Amino acid sequence: MRNPLIATRYAKALLGLALEQNKLEKVRTSMSAFEAMTAGSAELSNLFRSPIIKSDKKINIVNALAEKSGTDEMTKGFINLIINKKRDVFLPEIFSAFQEQYKNHKNIGTVELTVAHELSDAMRTKITENIKSQLNGQEIDLTINVDEKLIGGFVLEANNNLFDGSIARDLKDIKDQFMKNIYVPSFSTGQATDA
Repeated sequence: MRNPLIATRYAKALLGLALEQNKLEKVRTSMSAFEAMTAGSAELSNLFRSPIIKSDKKINIVNALAEKSGTDEMTKGFINLIINKKRDVFLPEIFSAFQEQYKNHKNIGTVELTVAHELSDAMRTKITENIKSQLNGQEIDLTINVDEKLIGGFVLEANNNLFDGSIARDLKDIKDQFMKNIYVPSFSTGQATDA
């Protein structure tokens, strides 16, 4: 079940409270930790989605995880509130929405780079600097994925703009052009020319 409006509303409320109490970075760290835990654990995702498991049991599990991960009190209280309001099915979406609200507040661009092969640390640094300069120095949140199907080159998505500079894309374009017979000269049947 997804509901971007509910997720965004709760995320904005938490962001506002965190700013008001000067705890934005602590809350962001804690929300990131819970987002990672939820993404990495089917059991935790299913816990939030389950209507059978009682709220107090969910809260006990969240509190144990919060203590183990060093979650700040505001984030723990926020998650407990969401569970008590029976909105915990939306928690994974709220974690993600909070990260988006945080990036918007800090003017951090979201950039996803897909390459055909792993990059060295030096290459990652160089690419990050190049992307930042193209975005007028805007801070970026860069995710790098590897997809060998690209063969070479890269696919870059930055602030909802897509640039596909992969060899796979070039090959597809060439194939499409040949399928349309762009490079095949037309010959009239029955008329041969002497060389």
